[in-house]
Order: sequence, then structure tokens, then C-alpha cells
Amino acid sequence: MQLTDDDIAGKLKALPGWQKFGAEIRKTFELKDFAAAMGFVTSVALLSEKGNHHPDIDIRWNKVTLVLSTHSEGGLTDKDFALATKIEALQ
Repeated sequence: MQLTDDDIAGKLKALPGWQKFGAEIRKTFELKDFAAAMGFVTSVALLSEKGNHHPDIDIRWNKVTLVLSTHSEGGLTDKDFALATKIEALQ
């Protein structure tokens, strides 16, 4: 079920650096170097597979941008925020 704008705003308060853009939330992570960025992406991929919920991933040398949305629901759901919270725990 899609979240309301108020729900989304409340959940974003617990996720520093994540921002809402339309029906998505996104964050850019800056890592030490390319190898660290790739290691981070691998960790995100493992979490994503386990939860069967996959972000869009953009890699630019040491910067990784993750974009979350529940496409099957047409917007943001608890799944997106659950995965974002697990991703934050990787840091």
C-alpha cells in the first residue's frame, strides 16, 4: 500500500540524507574509492535479493546513488523504507 506524504515525511526523518523525488526516495553515498563503492553495491545487492526488493543503482567512481520505489504499487511503500534502513546499517 502506498504511503501518504505525511507518512513519507515522518519516515524520512529517521533516514539522514535520503530525499523524496516524486514517487521515489534517493540518496548518494560517497565511499573511499571505486573498490569500496563496488563492495557497498555488492552488500546492497545481497540485501535486495534477500528482501526481493531492488533499488536503481548509479555508480560514479566512489559515489553510489540508490533510488527506491515500489513500482508494483506505483509509489513509496514500507518496503522502500525498510530497505533504506537496512542500507543505512551497512555504513
